Amino acid sequence: MSEELAPETPETAEAEPIKQRKNGLYPGISDELAENMKSGWADTELHGLEPVAQASYTAARRAALSARFPGERLVVPAGNLKTRSNDTEYAFRASTEYAYLTGDRTQDGVLVLEPADGGHEATIYLLPRSDRGNGEFWLDGQGELWVGRRNSLGEAEQLLGIPAKDVRELPAALAEATGPVRNVRGHDAGIEAALADKVTGERDEELRVFLSEARLVKDAFEIAELQKACDATTRGFEDVVKVLDRAEATSERYIEGTFFLRARVDGNDIGYGSICAAGPHATTLHWVRNDGAVRSGELLLLDAGVETDEYYTADVTRTLPINGTFSPLQRKIYDAVYEAQEAGIAAVKPGADFRDFHDAAQRVLAEKLVEWGLLGDLSVEKVLELGLQRRWTLHGTGHMLGMDVHDCAAARTESYVNGTLEPGVCLTVEPGLYFQADDLTVPEEYRGIGVRIEDDILVTEDGNRNLSAALPRRSDEVEAWMARLKG
Repeated sequence: MSEELAPETPETAEAEPIKQRKNGLYPGISDELAENMKSGWADTELHGLEPVAQASYTAARRAALSARFPGERLVVPAGNLKTRSNDTEYAFRASTEYAYLTGDRTQDGVLVLEPADGGHEATIYLLPRSDRGNGEFWLDGQGELWVGRRNSLGEAEQLLGIPAKDVRELPAALAEATGPVRNVRGHDAGIEAALADKVTGERDEELRVFLSEARLVKDAFEIAELQKACDATTRGFEDVVKVLDRAEATSERYIEGTFFLRARVDGNDIGYGSICAAGPHATTLHWVRNDGAVRSGELLLLDAGVETDEYYTADVTRTLPINGTFSPLQRKIYDAVYEAQEAGIAAVKPGADFRDFHDAAQRVLAEKLVEWGLLGDLSVEKVLELGLQRRWTLHGTGHMLGMDVHDCAAARTESYVNGTLEPGVCLTVEPGLYFQADDLTVPEEYRGIGVRIEDDILVTEDGNRNLSAALPRRSDEVEAWMARLKG
Protein backbone atom coordinates (compact mmCIF):
# COMPACT_ATOMS: atom_id res chain seq x y z
CA MET A 1 0.00 0.00 0.00
CA SER A 2 1.55 3.28 -1.10
CA GLU A 3 2.18 5.91 1.57
CA GLU A 4 3.35 9.10 -0.05
CA LEU A 5 0.53 11.40 0.91
CA ALA A 6 -0.65 13.30 3.92
CA PRO A 7 -3.97 12.31 5.53
CA GLU A 8 -5.73 15.62 4.89
CA THR A 9 -9.41 15.42 4.03
CA PRO A 10 -11.29 17.22 1.24
CA GLU A 11 -12.84 19.46 3.89
CA THR A 12 -9.42 20.89 4.80
CA ALA A 13 -7.96 20.77 1.31
CA GLU A 14 -9.32 24.13 0.23
CA ALA A 15 -8.58 25.89 3.51
CA GLU A 16 -4.87 25.09 3.81
CA PRO A 17 -2.10 23.61 1.69
CA ILE A 18 -2.00 19.85 1.35
CA LYS A 19 0.95 18.73 3.42
CA GLN A 20 3.38 15.96 2.60
CA ARG A 21 3.46 12.87 4.76
CA LYS A 22 6.08 13.15 7.52
CA ASN A 23 8.11 10.20 6.26
CA GLY A 24 7.22 10.36 2.59
CA LEU A 25 9.95 9.57 0.11
CA TYR A 26 9.52 12.78 -1.87
CA PRO A 27 10.79 15.90 -0.06
CA GLY A 28 8.35 18.22 -1.78
CA ILE A 29 6.54 19.20 -4.98
CA SER A 30 8.12 21.49 -7.49
CA ASP A 31 6.10 24.38 -8.89
CA GLU A 32 6.56 22.84 -12.32
CA LEU A 33 5.10 19.49 -11.25
CA ALA A 34 2.18 21.17 -9.51
CA GLU A 35 1.41 23.16 -12.62
CA ASN A 36 1.83 20.12 -14.87
CA MET A 37 -0.75 18.15 -12.86
CA LYS A 38 -3.42 20.83 -13.27
CA SER A 39 -4.04 20.32 -16.98
CA GLY A 40 -4.20 17.76 -19.74
CA TRP A 41 -7.13 15.85 -18.30
CA ALA A 42 -10.20 14.84 -20.32
CA ASP A 43 -13.71 15.95 -19.33
CA THR A 44 -15.29 12.83 -17.84
CA GLU A 45 -18.60 14.31 -16.71
CA LEU A 46 -21.41 11.80 -17.24
CA HIS A 47 -24.71 12.89 -18.78
CA GLY A 48 -28.11 11.30 -19.29
CA LEU A 49 -27.85 9.05 -16.26
CA GLU A 50 -30.90 7.02 -15.26
CA PRO A 51 -32.15 7.34 -11.66
CA VAL A 52 -31.20 4.55 -9.28
CA ALA A 53 -33.72 1.72 -9.08
CA GLN A 54 -35.19 2.84 -5.76
CA ALA A 55 -35.42 6.58 -6.53
CA SER A 56 -39.23 6.58 -6.54
CA TYR A 57 -39.27 4.66 -3.25
CA THR A 58 -36.80 6.97 -1.51
CA ALA A 59 -38.91 9.94 -2.67
CA ALA A 60 -41.99 8.38 -1.06
CA ARG A 61 -40.04 7.76 2.15
CA ARG A 62 -38.93 11.40 2.25
CA ALA A 63 -42.52 12.50 1.69
CA ALA A 64 -43.66 10.47 4.70
CA LEU A 65 -40.90 12.00 6.78
CA SER A 66 -41.88 15.49 5.66
CA ALA A 67 -45.50 14.90 6.60
CA ARG A 68 -44.53 13.77 10.10
CA PHE A 69 -42.43 16.86 10.92
CA PRO A 70 -43.99 19.86 9.12
CA GLY A 71 -42.18 23.18 9.42
CA GLU A 72 -38.99 21.66 10.83
CA ARG A 73 -35.51 21.38 9.33
CA LEU A 74 -34.47 17.71 9.26
CA VAL A 75 -30.82 16.65 9.01
CA VAL A 76 -29.78 13.07 8.24
CA PRO A 77 -26.03 12.41 7.88
CA ALA A 78 -24.38 9.45 6.17
CA GLY A 79 -21.42 9.48 8.53
CA ASN A 80 -17.68 9.68 8.08
CA LEU A 81 -14.80 7.27 7.67
CA LYS A 82 -13.63 5.62 10.88
CA THR A 83 -9.96 4.97 11.53
CA ARG A 84 -8.90 1.35 11.82
CA SER A 85 -5.25 2.04 12.52
CA ASN A 86 -3.10 5.13 11.96
CA ASP A 87 -4.03 6.27 8.44
CA THR A 88 -6.10 3.28 7.32
CA GLU A 89 -9.87 3.23 7.62
CA TYR A 90 -12.62 0.69 7.95
CA ALA A 91 -14.73 0.10 4.87
CA PHE A 92 -17.43 2.77 4.89
CA ARG A 93 -21.09 1.99 5.41
CA ALA A 94 -23.52 4.88 5.33
CA SER A 95 -25.99 5.24 8.16
CA THR A 96 -29.12 3.21 7.63
CA GLU A 97 -31.38 6.27 7.94
CA TYR A 98 -29.46 8.18 5.26
CA ALA A 99 -29.33 5.28 2.80
CA TYR A 100 -33.02 4.53 3.38
CA LEU A 101 -34.03 8.10 2.48
CA THR A 102 -31.62 8.75 -0.40
CA GLY A 103 -30.37 5.53 -1.99
CA ASP A 104 -26.87 7.03 -1.67
CA ARG A 105 -24.08 5.20 0.14
CA THR A 106 -21.13 7.62 0.01
CA GLN A 107 -19.21 8.98 2.96
CA ASP A 108 -19.72 12.48 4.38
CA GLY A 109 -23.10 12.94 2.70
CA VAL A 110 -25.93 14.74 4.48
CA LEU A 111 -29.62 14.89 3.56
CA VAL A 112 -31.36 18.11 4.61
CA LEU A 113 -35.09 18.69 4.38
CA GLU A 114 -35.84 22.43 4.52
CA PRO A 115 -39.41 23.58 5.32
CA ALA A 116 -41.07 25.04 2.22
CA ASP A 117 -44.65 25.69 1.07
CA GLY A 118 -46.29 23.42 3.61
CA GLY A 119 -43.83 20.62 3.00
CA HIS A 120 -40.09 20.32 2.55
CA GLU A 121 -37.45 20.78 -0.13
CA ALA A 122 -34.81 18.07 -0.01
CA THR A 123 -31.15 18.75 -0.73
CA ILE A 124 -28.36 16.21 -0.58
CA TYR A 125 -24.98 17.60 0.43
CA LEU A 126 -22.05 15.63 -0.96
CA LEU A 127 -18.35 15.91 -1.61
CA PRO A 128 -17.95 17.00 -5.24
CA ARG A 129 -15.33 15.65 -7.63
CA SER A 130 -11.71 16.03 -6.50
CA ASP A 131 -10.29 19.45 -7.31
CA ARG A 132 -7.74 19.36 -10.15
CA GLY A 133 -6.73 22.96 -9.51
CA ASN A 134 -5.39 22.63 -5.98
CA GLY A 135 -3.92 19.13 -6.40
CA GLU A 136 -6.39 17.46 -4.08
CA PHE A 137 -7.10 14.74 -6.63
CA TRP A 138 -3.56 13.36 -6.42
CA LEU A 139 -2.14 14.77 -3.19
CA ASP A 140 -4.92 14.09 -0.71
CA GLY A 141 -5.38 10.69 0.88
CA GLN A 142 -9.04 10.74 -0.16
CA GLY A 143 -8.33 12.19 -3.59
CA GLU A 144 -9.57 10.65 -6.80
CA LEU A 145 -6.29 9.04 -7.84
CA TRP A 146 -6.01 7.35 -4.44
CA VAL A 147 -9.47 6.04 -3.64
CA GLY A 148 -11.39 6.43 -6.90
CA ARG A 149 -13.66 8.84 -8.67
CA ARG A 150 -16.63 10.38 -6.87
CA ASN A 151 -19.78 11.37 -8.69
CA SER A 152 -20.02 15.03 -9.51
CA LEU A 153 -22.88 16.94 -7.93
CA GLY A 154 -24.66 16.99 -11.29
CA GLU A 155 -24.30 13.24 -11.67
CA ALA A 156 -25.59 12.70 -8.15
CA GLU A 157 -28.67 14.78 -8.90
CA GLN A 158 -29.45 12.63 -11.94
CA LEU A 159 -28.95 9.37 -10.05
CA LEU A 160 -30.74 10.22 -6.83
CA GLY A 161 -33.39 12.67 -8.02
CA ILE A 162 -32.39 15.17 -5.32
CA PRO A 163 -30.75 18.59 -5.81
CA ALA A 164 -27.10 18.31 -4.72
CA LYS A 165 -24.75 20.84 -3.13
CA ASP A 166 -21.21 20.85 -1.76
CA VAL A 167 -21.21 19.39 1.76
CA ARG A 168 -18.26 21.56 2.76
CA GLU A 169 -20.62 24.53 2.77
CA LEU A 170 -23.16 22.87 5.03
CA PRO A 171 -21.78 23.35 8.59
CA ALA A 172 -21.66 27.13 8.18
CA ALA A 173 -25.18 27.18 6.71
CA LEU A 174 -26.53 25.06 9.55
CA ALA A 175 -24.84 27.23 12.15
CA GLU A 176 -26.81 30.21 10.83
CA ALA A 177 -30.10 28.34 10.48
CA THR A 178 -33.14 29.43 12.45
CA GLY A 179 -36.31 27.62 13.44
CA PRO A 180 -36.79 24.09 14.78
CA VAL A 181 -34.18 21.50 13.75
CA ARG A 182 -33.87 17.76 14.24
CA ASN A 183 -30.76 15.67 13.54
CA VAL A 184 -30.04 11.93 13.42
CA ARG A 185 -27.21 11.72 15.93
CA GLY A 186 -24.21 9.48 16.18
CA HIS A 187 -22.89 9.68 12.63
CA ASP A 188 -21.25 13.05 11.96
CA ALA A 189 -19.53 14.99 14.76
CA GLY A 190 -19.06 18.06 12.56
CA ILE A 191 -22.76 18.33 11.83
CA GLU A 192 -23.61 17.81 15.49
CA ALA A 193 -21.21 20.58 16.48
CA ALA A 194 -22.84 22.97 14.00
CA LEU A 195 -26.26 22.17 15.46
CA ALA A 196 -25.26 22.02 19.13
CA ASP A 197 -27.37 25.01 20.18
CA LYS A 198 -30.32 24.23 17.90
CA VAL A 199 -31.35 20.67 18.78
CA THR A 200 -32.38 18.68 21.85
CA GLY A 201 -31.84 15.04 22.64
CA GLU A 202 -35.56 14.42 23.03
CA ARG A 203 -36.48 15.91 19.66
CA ASP A 204 -33.65 14.14 17.87
CA GLU A 205 -34.70 10.84 19.42
CA GLU A 206 -38.23 11.36 18.10
CA LEU A 207 -36.76 11.62 14.61
CA ARG A 208 -34.73 8.46 15.06
CA VAL A 209 -37.76 6.58 16.40
CA PHE A 210 -39.91 7.66 13.46
CA LEU A 211 -37.31 6.54 10.92
CA SER A 212 -37.01 3.21 12.71
CA GLU A 213 -40.76 2.64 12.70
CA ALA A 214 -41.01 3.70 9.05
CA ARG A 215 -39.04 0.56 8.21
CA LEU A 216 -41.35 -1.84 10.06
CA VAL A 217 -43.37 -2.48 6.89
CA LYS A 218 -41.24 -3.07 3.81
CA ASP A 219 -42.11 -1.70 0.39
CA ALA A 220 -41.83 -3.73 -2.83
CA PHE A 221 -38.24 -2.65 -3.44
CA GLU A 222 -37.18 -3.72 0.03
CA ILE A 223 -38.90 -7.09 -0.22
CA ALA A 224 -37.10 -7.80 -3.49
CA GLU A 225 -33.78 -6.84 -1.89
CA LEU A 226 -34.39 -9.13 1.07
CA GLN A 227 -35.17 -12.00 -1.28
CA LYS A 228 -31.96 -11.25 -3.19
CA ALA A 229 -30.04 -11.33 0.10
CA CYS A 230 -31.56 -14.68 1.05
CA ASP A 231 -30.81 -16.17 -2.36
CA ALA A 232 -27.17 -15.10 -2.13
CA THR A 233 -26.99 -16.43 1.41
CA THR A 234 -28.27 -19.79 0.20
CA ARG A 235 -25.38 -19.91 -2.26
CA GLY A 236 -23.00 -19.02 0.54
CA PHE A 237 -24.20 -21.91 2.69
CA GLU A 238 -23.79 -24.25 -0.27
CA ASP A 239 -20.25 -22.99 -0.72
CA VAL A 240 -19.48 -23.82 2.90
CA VAL A 241 -20.80 -27.38 2.71
CA LYS A 242 -18.58 -28.02 -0.31
CA VAL A 243 -15.42 -27.11 1.61
CA LEU A 244 -16.09 -28.66 5.02
CA ASP A 245 -13.22 -31.09 4.49
CA ARG A 246 -10.84 -28.14 4.10
CA ALA A 247 -12.34 -26.51 7.18
CA GLU A 248 -11.58 -29.69 9.11
CA ALA A 249 -7.96 -29.37 8.00
CA THR A 250 -7.77 -25.74 9.14
CA SER A 251 -10.37 -24.10 11.40
CA GLU A 252 -13.70 -22.29 11.58
CA ARG A 253 -12.01 -19.38 9.80
CA TYR A 254 -12.06 -21.35 6.55
CA ILE A 255 -15.85 -21.36 6.83
CA GLU A 256 -15.90 -17.66 7.64
CA GLY A 257 -13.68 -16.83 4.67
CA THR A 258 -15.69 -19.01 2.30
CA PHE A 259 -18.95 -17.30 3.18
CA PHE A 260 -17.34 -13.85 3.07
CA LEU A 261 -16.20 -14.50 -0.51
CA ARG A 262 -19.81 -15.14 -1.53
CA ALA A 263 -20.98 -12.01 0.30
CA ARG A 264 -18.50 -9.83 -1.55
CA VAL A 265 -19.16 -11.44 -4.94
CA ASP A 266 -22.95 -11.41 -4.73
CA GLY A 267 -23.45 -8.38 -2.49
CA ASN A 268 -21.85 -5.53 -0.60
CA ASP A 269 -20.62 -7.41 2.44
CA ILE A 270 -21.74 -9.69 5.23
CA GLY A 271 -24.66 -8.17 7.09
CA TYR A 272 -23.08 -8.94 10.49
CA GLY A 273 -20.18 -10.94 11.84
CA SER A 274 -20.56 -14.52 10.65
CA ILE A 275 -21.06 -17.07 13.42
CA CYS A 276 -19.16 -20.20 12.34
CA ALA A 277 -19.48 -22.21 15.53
CA ALA A 278 -18.30 -25.81 15.45
CA GLY A 279 -18.66 -28.33 18.26
CA PRO A 280 -19.17 -26.78 21.71
CA HIS A 281 -18.78 -23.29 20.27
CA ALA A 282 -22.33 -23.73 18.96
CA THR A 283 -23.56 -23.15 22.50
CA THR A 284 -22.17 -19.59 22.46
CA LEU A 285 -24.85 -17.45 20.85
CA HIS A 286 -22.60 -14.97 19.04
CA TRP A 287 -19.40 -16.92 18.53
CA VAL A 288 -17.57 -14.72 16.00
CA ARG A 289 -13.97 -15.48 16.96
CA ASN A 290 -14.18 -18.41 14.55
CA ASP A 291 -10.79 -19.76 15.56
CA GLY A 292 -11.78 -23.22 16.71
CA ALA A 293 -11.40 -26.71 15.29
CA VAL A 294 -13.91 -28.27 12.92
CA ARG A 295 -14.27 -31.95 13.78
CA SER A 296 -16.10 -34.80 12.11
CA GLY A 297 -18.93 -36.12 14.27
CA GLU A 298 -19.74 -32.70 15.73
CA LEU A 299 -22.20 -30.03 14.61
CA LEU A 300 -21.54 -26.75 12.84
CA LEU A 301 -23.88 -23.88 13.70
CA LEU A 302 -23.56 -21.41 10.84
CA ASP A 303 -25.39 -18.09 11.34
CA ALA A 304 -24.61 -15.77 8.45
CA GLY A 305 -26.19 -13.36 5.97
CA VAL A 306 -25.24 -11.59 2.77
CA GLU A 307 -25.90 -7.85 2.67
CA THR A 308 -26.93 -6.57 -0.77
CA ASP A 309 -25.39 -3.52 -2.41
CA GLU A 310 -28.42 -1.57 -1.19
CA TYR A 311 -27.73 -2.67 2.43
CA TYR A 312 -30.52 -5.23 2.94
CA THR A 313 -29.31 -8.29 4.82
CA ALA A 314 -30.38 -11.86 5.26
CA ASP A 315 -30.04 -13.54 8.66
CA VAL A 316 -30.09 -17.32 8.34
CA THR A 317 -28.90 -20.15 10.57
CA ARG A 318 -28.45 -23.81 9.85
CA THR A 319 -26.96 -26.42 12.16
CA LEU A 320 -25.17 -29.05 10.11
CA PRO A 321 -23.56 -32.41 10.93
CA ILE A 322 -19.96 -31.88 9.86
CA ASN A 323 -19.65 -35.46 8.58
CA GLY A 324 -23.03 -35.24 6.84
CA THR A 325 -25.03 -37.43 9.21
CA PHE A 326 -26.67 -36.57 12.53
CA SER A 327 -26.03 -38.89 15.47
CA PRO A 328 -29.21 -40.14 17.20
CA LEU A 329 -28.90 -37.57 20.02
CA GLN A 330 -28.00 -34.74 17.65
CA ARG A 331 -31.04 -35.62 15.56
CA LYS A 332 -33.32 -35.70 18.60
CA ILE A 333 -32.26 -32.22 19.66
CA TYR A 334 -32.29 -30.89 16.10
CA ASP A 335 -35.76 -32.26 15.41
CA ALA A 336 -37.06 -30.64 18.59
CA VAL A 337 -35.77 -27.27 17.43
CA TYR A 338 -37.23 -27.86 13.96
CA GLU A 339 -40.62 -28.64 15.49
CA ALA A 340 -40.42 -25.44 17.54
CA GLN A 341 -39.53 -23.43 14.46
CA GLU A 342 -42.43 -24.92 12.53
CA ALA A 343 -44.79 -23.82 15.30
CA GLY A 344 -43.24 -20.36 15.31
CA ILE A 345 -43.49 -19.89 11.55
CA ALA A 346 -47.12 -21.05 11.57
CA ALA A 347 -47.90 -18.24 14.02
CA VAL A 348 -46.59 -15.53 11.67
CA LYS A 349 -49.62 -14.03 9.90
CA PRO A 350 -51.47 -10.73 9.56
CA GLY A 351 -53.27 -9.70 12.71
CA ALA A 352 -51.18 -11.89 14.99
CA ASP A 353 -49.36 -10.36 17.92
CA PHE A 354 -45.64 -10.01 17.29
CA ARG A 355 -44.98 -12.17 20.35
CA ASP A 356 -47.11 -15.07 19.13
CA PHE A 357 -44.38 -16.82 17.14
CA HIS A 358 -42.01 -16.59 20.10
CA ASP A 359 -44.58 -18.02 22.50
CA ALA A 360 -45.44 -20.86 20.12
CA ALA A 361 -41.80 -21.88 19.67
CA GLN A 362 -40.96 -21.63 23.36
CA ARG A 363 -43.91 -23.84 24.27
CA VAL A 364 -42.65 -26.62 22.01
CA LEU A 365 -39.14 -26.38 23.45
CA ALA A 366 -40.49 -26.42 27.00
CA GLU A 367 -42.53 -29.53 26.18
CA LYS A 368 -39.42 -31.27 24.86
CA LEU A 369 -37.32 -30.36 27.88
CA VAL A 370 -40.03 -31.67 30.22
CA GLU A 371 -40.40 -34.83 28.11
CA TRP A 372 -36.64 -35.45 28.35
CA GLY A 373 -36.77 -35.21 32.14
CA LEU A 374 -34.54 -32.15 32.38
CA LEU A 375 -36.98 -30.16 34.53
CA GLY A 376 -38.03 -32.72 37.13
CA ASP A 377 -41.73 -33.14 37.62
CA LEU A 378 -42.71 -29.57 36.70
CA SER A 379 -45.53 -29.08 34.23
CA VAL A 380 -45.00 -27.30 30.94
CA GLU A 381 -47.22 -24.47 32.13
CA LYS A 382 -45.17 -24.00 35.28
CA VAL A 383 -41.92 -24.09 33.31
CA LEU A 384 -43.19 -21.37 30.98
CA GLU A 385 -44.54 -19.30 33.88
CA LEU A 386 -41.14 -19.33 35.57
CA GLY A 387 -39.17 -19.13 32.33
CA LEU A 388 -37.09 -22.15 33.34
CA GLN A 389 -36.69 -23.31 29.73
CA ARG A 390 -34.48 -20.28 29.18
CA ARG A 391 -31.52 -22.07 30.76
CA TRP A 392 -31.29 -23.89 27.44
CA THR A 393 -33.22 -21.67 24.99
CA LEU A 394 -31.48 -18.47 26.14
CA HIS A 395 -32.74 -15.88 23.62
CA GLY A 396 -35.86 -14.48 22.05
CA THR A 397 -37.14 -16.40 19.04
CA GLY A 398 -36.76 -13.63 16.47
CA HIS A 399 -36.52 -9.97 15.51
CA MET A 400 -37.28 -7.54 12.72
CA LEU A 401 -35.03 -7.75 9.66
CA GLY A 402 -34.10 -5.26 6.96
CA MET A 403 -31.27 -2.80 6.40
CA ASP A 404 -30.05 -3.61 9.90
CA VAL A 405 -29.85 -7.22 10.93
CA HIS A 406 -31.75 -6.23 14.08
CA ASP A 407 -33.89 -3.77 12.19
CA CYS A 408 -36.16 -1.05 13.59
CA ALA A 409 -34.39 -1.27 16.96
CA ALA A 410 -35.37 2.26 18.01
CA ALA A 411 -39.09 1.69 17.39
CA ARG A 412 -41.47 2.14 20.29
CA THR A 413 -42.26 -1.04 22.19
CA GLU A 414 -45.95 -0.72 21.36
CA SER A 415 -45.11 -0.62 17.66
CA TYR A 416 -42.65 -3.50 17.72
CA VAL A 417 -42.54 -6.23 20.34
CA ASN A 418 -46.03 -5.40 21.62
CA GLY A 419 -47.33 -4.63 18.15
CA THR A 420 -49.40 -6.51 15.58
CA LEU A 421 -48.08 -8.13 12.42
CA GLU A 422 -49.21 -6.82 9.04
CA PRO A 423 -48.29 -7.59 5.43
CA GLY A 424 -44.81 -6.34 4.57
CA VAL A 425 -43.27 -7.03 7.97
CA CYS A 426 -40.14 -9.20 7.74
CA LEU A 427 -38.80 -11.02 10.76
CA THR A 428 -36.64 -13.95 11.75
CA VAL A 429 -37.87 -17.12 13.43
CA GLU A 430 -34.89 -18.73 15.16
CA PRO A 431 -35.45 -21.03 18.13
CA GLY A 432 -32.52 -22.89 19.59
CA LEU A 433 -31.35 -25.27 22.29
CA TYR A 434 -27.92 -24.86 23.85
CA PHE A 435 -26.42 -27.33 26.30
CA GLN A 436 -23.24 -25.83 27.70
CA ALA A 437 -20.17 -28.01 28.04
CA ASP A 438 -20.08 -27.35 31.79
CA ASP A 439 -23.81 -27.79 32.49
CA LEU A 440 -24.05 -30.45 35.18
CA THR A 441 -27.87 -30.42 35.14
CA VAL A 442 -28.07 -32.37 31.87
CA PRO A 443 -26.76 -35.82 30.94
CA GLU A 444 -23.13 -35.76 29.87
CA GLU A 445 -23.93 -36.70 26.30
CA TYR A 446 -25.97 -33.50 25.86
CA ARG A 447 -23.14 -31.23 26.91
CA GLY A 448 -21.52 -29.20 24.16
CA ILE A 449 -24.42 -29.54 21.72
CA GLY A 450 -25.99 -26.38 20.35
CA VAL A 451 -28.68 -26.18 17.68
CA ARG A 452 -30.38 -23.17 16.09
CA ILE A 453 -32.51 -23.01 12.93
CA GLU A 454 -33.31 -19.56 11.58
CA ASP A 455 -35.28 -18.35 8.59
CA ASP A 456 -36.40 -14.97 7.27
CA ILE A 457 -40.18 -14.75 7.17
CA LEU A 458 -42.23 -12.16 5.29
CA VAL A 459 -45.80 -11.50 6.43
CA THR A 460 -48.14 -11.69 3.43
CA GLU A 461 -51.82 -10.91 2.92
CA ASP A 462 -52.79 -14.54 3.53
CA GLY A 463 -50.07 -15.75 5.88
CA ASN A 464 -46.32 -15.73 5.35
CA ARG A 465 -43.53 -16.53 2.91
CA ASN A 466 -40.21 -18.03 3.91
CA LEU A 467 -37.63 -15.99 1.97
CA SER A 468 -34.87 -18.47 2.86
CA ALA A 469 -36.85 -21.62 2.05
CA ALA A 470 -34.28 -22.69 -0.57
CA LEU A 471 -32.15 -24.00 2.30
CA PRO A 472 -33.47 -27.31 3.68
CA ARG A 473 -34.50 -27.46 7.33
CA ARG A 474 -35.76 -30.97 8.12
CA SER A 475 -32.95 -33.21 9.38
CA ASP A 476 -33.26 -35.85 6.65
CA GLU A 477 -33.44 -33.14 3.98
CA VAL A 478 -30.33 -31.48 5.40
CA GLU A 479 -28.43 -34.76 5.16
CA ALA A 480 -29.56 -35.39 1.58
CA TRP A 481 -28.66 -31.80 0.59
CA MET A 482 -25.20 -32.10 2.09
CA ALA A 483 -24.59 -35.44 0.37
CA ARG A 484 -25.60 -33.97 -2.96
CA LEU A 485 -23.30 -30.96 -2.57
CA LYS A 486 -20.35 -33.08 -1.50
CA GLY A 487 -20.83 -35.27 -4.57
